[in-house]
Amino acid sequence: MPDKMQPFEFLNLLKWVISEYGNHKSIFGIPSAKFHKVQTDGTERIFGEILETPFGPAAGPHTQMAQNIICAYLTGGRFFELKTVQKLDNLKIDKPCIDVQDEGYNVEWSQELSLDESYSEYIKAWILIHLIKELLNISKSERGFVFNMSVGYDLEGIKSERMNRFIDGLRDASGNDLFTLYKSQLLEQLLDNSAVKLIANNFSLTREIIEDVISRIRNISPLVSNSVTLSTMHGCPPAEIEAIARYLIKEKNLHTYVKLNPTLLGYDFVNNTLHRLGYKY
Repeated sequence: MPDKMQPFEFLNLLKWVISEYGNHKSIFGIPSAKFHKVQTDGTERIFGEILETPFGPAAGPHTQMAQNIICAYLTGGRFFELKTVQKLDNLKIDKPCIDVQDEGYNVEWSQELSLDESYSEYIKAWILIHLIKELLNISKSERGFVFNMSVGYDLEGIKSERMNRFIDGLRDASGNDLFTLYKSQLLEQLLDNSAVKLIANNFSLTREIIEDVISRIRNISPLVSNSVTLSTMHGCPPAEIEAIARYLIKEKNLHTYVKLNPTLLGYDFVNNTLHRLGYKY
Protein backbone atom coordinates (compact mmCIF):
# COMPACT_ATOMS: atom_id res chain seq x y z
CA MET A 1 0.00 0.00 0.00
CA PRO A 2 1.43 3.43 -0.88
CA ASP A 3 2.12 6.08 1.75
CA LYS A 4 -0.20 8.52 -0.01
CA MET A 5 -3.79 8.01 -1.06
CA GLN A 6 -5.06 10.49 -3.64
CA PRO A 7 -8.84 10.84 -3.80
CA PHE A 8 -10.49 11.50 -7.17
CA GLU A 9 -12.95 14.31 -7.72
CA PHE A 10 -16.57 13.16 -7.70
CA LEU A 11 -17.18 14.04 -11.36
CA ASN A 12 -14.03 12.17 -12.39
CA LEU A 13 -15.25 9.04 -10.60
CA LEU A 14 -18.69 9.42 -12.20
CA LYS A 15 -17.27 9.78 -15.72
CA TRP A 16 -14.87 6.89 -15.08
CA VAL A 17 -17.78 4.59 -14.15
CA ILE A 18 -19.83 5.59 -17.22
CA SER A 19 -17.01 5.44 -19.77
CA GLU A 20 -15.37 2.24 -18.52
CA TYR A 21 -18.65 0.39 -18.49
CA GLY A 22 -19.46 1.64 -21.98
CA ASN A 23 -16.05 0.71 -23.38
CA HIS A 24 -15.22 -2.47 -21.49
CA LYS A 25 -18.36 -3.59 -19.61
CA SER A 26 -16.43 -3.29 -16.37
CA ILE A 27 -16.18 -0.83 -13.47
CA PHE A 28 -12.85 -0.15 -11.74
CA GLY A 29 -11.45 -3.25 -13.42
CA ILE A 30 -14.22 -5.61 -12.30
CA PRO A 31 -15.92 -7.27 -15.31
CA SER A 32 -19.71 -7.18 -15.39
CA ALA A 33 -19.77 -11.00 -15.27
CA LYS A 34 -18.54 -10.68 -11.68
CA PHE A 35 -21.22 -8.18 -10.60
CA HIS A 36 -23.50 -9.62 -7.93
CA LYS A 37 -27.13 -8.96 -8.80
CA VAL A 38 -29.77 -9.67 -6.16
CA GLN A 39 -32.86 -11.05 -7.86
CA THR A 40 -35.23 -10.92 -4.88
CA ASP A 41 -36.03 -8.40 -2.18
CA GLY A 42 -33.60 -8.59 0.72
CA THR A 43 -34.95 -10.55 3.68
CA GLU A 44 -32.32 -9.74 6.30
CA ARG A 45 -32.79 -6.62 8.40
CA ILE A 46 -30.34 -4.77 10.61
CA PHE A 47 -30.68 -1.42 12.36
CA GLY A 48 -34.05 -0.94 10.64
CA GLU A 49 -32.49 -1.38 7.18
CA ILE A 50 -32.78 -4.15 4.59
CA LEU A 51 -29.50 -6.03 4.08
CA GLU A 52 -29.36 -8.05 0.86
CA THR A 53 -26.28 -10.07 1.76
CA PRO A 54 -24.67 -10.58 5.18
CA PHE A 55 -21.15 -9.70 4.05
CA GLY A 56 -18.90 -6.79 3.29
CA PRO A 57 -15.45 -5.36 3.97
CA ALA A 58 -14.15 -4.74 7.48
CA ALA A 59 -12.61 -1.38 8.36
CA GLY A 60 -9.13 -0.90 6.92
CA PRO A 61 -7.14 1.29 4.54
CA HIS A 62 -9.13 -0.22 1.64
CA THR A 63 -12.44 1.19 2.95
CA GLN A 64 -11.14 4.76 2.90
CA MET A 65 -11.50 5.18 -0.87
CA ALA A 66 -14.85 5.57 -2.65
CA GLN A 67 -13.85 3.32 -5.57
CA ASN A 68 -12.90 0.47 -3.22
CA ILE A 69 -16.25 0.65 -1.44
CA ILE A 70 -17.98 0.57 -4.83
CA CYS A 71 -15.93 -2.48 -5.88
CA ALA A 72 -17.03 -4.28 -2.71
CA TYR A 73 -20.66 -3.47 -3.56
CA LEU A 74 -20.33 -4.72 -7.13
CA THR A 75 -18.98 -8.06 -5.94
CA GLY A 76 -21.70 -8.69 -3.35
CA GLY A 77 -20.78 -6.71 -0.25
CA ARG A 78 -23.72 -5.02 1.42
CA PHE A 79 -22.43 -4.22 4.93
CA PHE A 80 -19.58 -1.71 4.84
CA GLU A 81 -17.52 -1.09 7.97
CA LEU A 82 -15.93 2.19 6.93
CA LYS A 83 -12.29 2.91 7.80
CA THR A 84 -11.85 3.88 11.46
CA VAL A 85 -11.37 7.59 11.96
CA GLN A 86 -9.95 9.53 14.90
CA LYS A 87 -9.02 13.09 15.80
CA LEU A 88 -5.31 12.37 15.08
CA ASP A 89 -5.64 12.44 11.30
CA ASN A 90 -2.19 13.70 10.29
CA LEU A 91 0.05 10.81 11.31
CA LYS A 92 3.42 10.13 9.65
CA ILE A 93 4.05 6.39 9.78
CA ASP A 94 6.31 4.08 7.80
CA LYS A 95 4.60 1.50 5.61
CA PRO A 96 3.80 -1.32 5.64
CA CYS A 97 2.21 -0.99 9.07
CA ILE A 98 0.89 -4.55 9.20
CA ASP A 99 3.41 -7.41 9.22
CA VAL A 100 1.90 -10.75 8.21
CA GLN A 101 4.23 -13.70 7.81
CA ASP A 102 2.98 -16.33 10.25
CA GLU A 103 0.65 -14.49 12.64
CA GLY A 104 -0.16 -10.85 11.94
CA TYR A 105 0.72 -7.70 13.87
CA ASN A 106 -1.00 -4.38 13.35
CA VAL A 107 1.55 -1.99 14.83
CA GLU A 108 0.00 1.48 14.58
CA TRP A 109 -3.06 3.70 14.30
CA SER A 110 -3.22 4.10 10.54
CA GLN A 111 -5.06 6.98 8.92
CA GLU A 112 -4.03 7.93 5.42
CA LEU A 113 -6.75 10.53 4.81
CA SER A 114 -7.84 13.46 6.93
CA LEU A 115 -11.24 13.42 8.62
CA ASP A 116 -12.65 15.74 5.98
CA GLU A 117 -11.22 13.63 3.13
CA SER A 118 -12.62 10.45 4.70
CA TYR A 119 -16.05 12.02 4.99
CA SER A 120 -15.91 13.14 1.37
CA GLU A 121 -14.99 9.62 0.18
CA TYR A 122 -17.86 8.06 2.11
CA ILE A 123 -20.39 10.51 0.65
CA LYS A 124 -19.04 9.91 -2.89
CA ALA A 125 -19.41 6.16 -2.43
CA TRP A 126 -22.91 6.50 -0.93
CA ILE A 127 -24.21 8.51 -3.88
CA LEU A 128 -22.44 6.54 -6.62
CA ILE A 129 -23.60 3.18 -5.29
CA HIS A 130 -27.18 4.46 -5.48
CA LEU A 131 -26.55 5.41 -9.12
CA ILE A 132 -24.84 2.15 -10.09
CA LYS A 133 -27.62 0.17 -8.43
CA GLU A 134 -30.17 1.91 -10.66
CA LEU A 135 -28.18 1.91 -13.92
CA LEU A 136 -27.36 -1.79 -13.69
CA ASN A 137 -30.61 -2.95 -12.06
CA ILE A 138 -28.35 -4.68 -9.58
CA SER A 139 -30.84 -4.82 -6.74
CA LYS A 140 -34.57 -5.21 -6.16
CA SER A 141 -34.54 -3.51 -2.76
CA GLU A 142 -35.00 0.20 -2.22
CA ARG A 143 -31.40 0.26 -1.02
CA GLY A 144 -30.26 -3.08 0.42
CA PHE A 145 -26.90 -2.00 1.84
CA VAL A 146 -25.66 -0.45 5.09
CA PHE A 147 -22.82 1.95 5.89
CA ASN A 148 -21.37 1.38 9.38
CA MET A 149 -19.03 4.13 10.58
CA SER A 150 -16.02 3.21 12.73
CA VAL A 151 -14.37 5.44 15.32
CA GLY A 152 -11.50 5.35 17.84
CA TYR A 153 -9.57 5.54 20.01
CA ASP A 154 -10.41 7.52 23.18
CA LEU A 155 -13.43 9.33 24.60
CA GLU A 156 -11.83 12.78 24.52
CA GLY A 157 -11.07 12.45 20.82
CA ILE A 158 -14.49 11.05 19.93
CA LYS A 159 -16.20 13.92 21.76
CA SER A 160 -14.06 16.55 20.01
CA GLU A 161 -15.74 19.10 17.75
CA ARG A 162 -14.27 17.66 14.53
CA MET A 163 -15.23 14.08 15.36
CA ASN A 164 -18.71 15.16 16.39
CA ARG A 165 -19.10 16.96 13.06
CA PHE A 166 -18.00 13.79 11.25
CA ILE A 167 -20.39 11.53 13.18
CA ASP A 168 -23.36 13.89 12.91
CA GLY A 169 -22.64 14.42 9.20
CA LEU A 170 -23.01 10.69 8.54
CA ARG A 171 -26.06 10.35 10.74
CA ASP A 172 -27.71 13.07 8.63
CA ALA A 173 -25.89 14.63 5.67
CA SER A 174 -28.81 16.82 4.58
CA GLY A 175 -27.11 19.99 5.81
CA ASN A 176 -23.66 19.10 4.54
CA ASP A 177 -22.25 21.03 1.59
CA LEU A 178 -20.51 17.98 0.09
CA PHE A 179 -23.67 15.88 0.03
CA THR A 180 -25.51 18.74 -1.67
CA LEU A 181 -22.65 19.34 -4.13
CA TYR A 182 -22.14 15.73 -5.23
CA LYS A 183 -25.86 15.09 -5.57
CA SER A 184 -26.33 18.26 -7.64
CA GLN A 185 -23.32 17.38 -9.83
CA LEU A 186 -24.82 13.97 -10.51
CA LEU A 187 -28.24 15.41 -11.33
CA GLU A 188 -26.65 17.95 -13.69
CA GLN A 189 -25.09 15.07 -15.63
CA LEU A 190 -28.34 13.15 -15.70
CA LEU A 191 -30.18 16.22 -17.02
CA ASP A 192 -27.60 17.07 -19.69
CA ASN A 193 -28.75 15.83 -23.10
CA SER A 194 -25.32 14.72 -24.32
CA ALA A 195 -24.59 12.94 -21.03
CA VAL A 196 -27.99 11.25 -21.08
CA LYS A 197 -27.36 9.94 -24.61
CA LEU A 198 -24.00 8.54 -23.50
CA ILE A 199 -25.49 6.88 -20.42
CA ALA A 200 -28.43 5.50 -22.42
CA ASN A 201 -26.06 4.05 -25.01
CA ASN A 202 -23.47 2.69 -22.57
CA PHE A 203 -26.00 1.07 -20.25
CA SER A 204 -28.63 0.18 -22.89
CA LEU A 205 -31.34 2.24 -21.19
CA THR A 206 -34.40 4.02 -22.56
CA ARG A 207 -35.10 7.67 -21.84
CA GLU A 208 -38.04 6.57 -19.66
CA ILE A 209 -35.77 4.44 -17.48
CA ILE A 210 -33.31 7.30 -17.12
CA GLU A 211 -36.16 9.59 -16.05
CA ASP A 212 -36.98 7.03 -13.35
CA VAL A 213 -33.31 6.94 -12.32
CA ILE A 214 -33.31 10.74 -12.03
CA SER A 215 -36.37 10.59 -9.76
CA ARG A 216 -34.67 8.07 -7.49
CA ILE A 217 -31.44 10.06 -7.36
CA ARG A 218 -33.39 13.13 -6.25
CA ASN A 219 -34.62 11.07 -3.30
CA ILE A 220 -31.30 9.60 -2.12
CA SER A 221 -31.51 9.51 1.66
CA PRO A 222 -29.10 11.81 3.52
CA LEU A 223 -29.24 9.39 6.47
CA VAL A 224 -25.98 7.66 5.61
CA SER A 225 -25.32 5.72 8.81
CA ASN A 226 -27.14 5.04 12.07
CA SER A 227 -24.56 2.60 13.42
CA VAL A 228 -20.97 2.65 14.61
CA THR A 229 -18.16 0.24 15.43
CA LEU A 230 -15.88 1.31 18.25
CA SER A 231 -12.30 0.18 17.65
CA THR A 232 -10.47 -0.46 20.92
CA MET A 233 -7.49 -2.32 19.48
CA HIS A 234 -4.78 0.08 20.68
CA GLY A 235 -4.65 -0.16 24.46
CA CYS A 236 -7.92 1.56 25.38
CA PRO A 237 -8.65 0.61 29.05
CA PRO A 238 -11.95 -1.14 29.94
CA ALA A 239 -13.49 1.81 31.81
CA GLU A 240 -12.78 4.09 28.83
CA ILE A 241 -14.36 1.59 26.44
CA GLU A 242 -17.50 1.49 28.57
CA ALA A 243 -17.66 5.29 28.70
CA ILE A 244 -17.28 5.59 24.91
CA ALA A 245 -19.95 2.95 24.26
CA ARG A 246 -22.33 4.71 26.65
CA TYR A 247 -21.68 8.01 24.88
CA LEU A 248 -22.27 6.56 21.39
CA ILE A 249 -25.48 4.81 22.44
CA LYS A 250 -27.06 7.39 24.74
CA GLU A 251 -25.84 10.73 23.39
CA LYS A 252 -25.29 9.97 19.69
CA ASN A 253 -28.19 7.50 19.45
CA LEU A 254 -26.18 5.02 17.38
CA HIS A 255 -26.45 1.24 17.14
CA THR A 256 -23.04 0.34 18.55
CA TYR A 257 -20.59 -2.52 18.08
CA VAL A 258 -17.51 -2.75 20.31
CA LYS A 259 -14.37 -4.34 18.85
CA LEU A 260 -12.50 -5.70 21.86
CA ASN A 261 -8.77 -6.18 22.12
CA PRO A 262 -8.13 -9.85 23.06
CA THR A 263 -5.55 -8.79 25.65
CA LEU A 264 -8.38 -7.35 27.74
CA LEU A 265 -9.17 -10.97 28.60
CA GLY A 266 -6.08 -11.01 30.77
CA TYR A 267 -2.49 -12.16 30.36
CA ASP A 268 -3.00 -15.74 31.58
CA PHE A 269 -5.97 -16.46 29.33
CA VAL A 270 -4.35 -15.00 26.22
CA ASN A 271 -0.97 -16.64 26.91
CA ASN A 272 -2.53 -20.06 27.49
CA THR A 273 -4.71 -19.72 24.38
CA LEU A 274 -1.73 -18.83 22.17
CA HIS A 275 0.30 -21.74 23.57
CA ARG A 276 -2.61 -24.13 23.01
CA LEU A 277 -2.76 -22.96 19.38
CA GLY A 278 0.95 -23.70 18.91
CA TYR A 279 2.43 -20.21 19.27
CA LYS A 280 4.77 -21.18 22.11
CA TYR A 281 7.50 -18.67 21.35
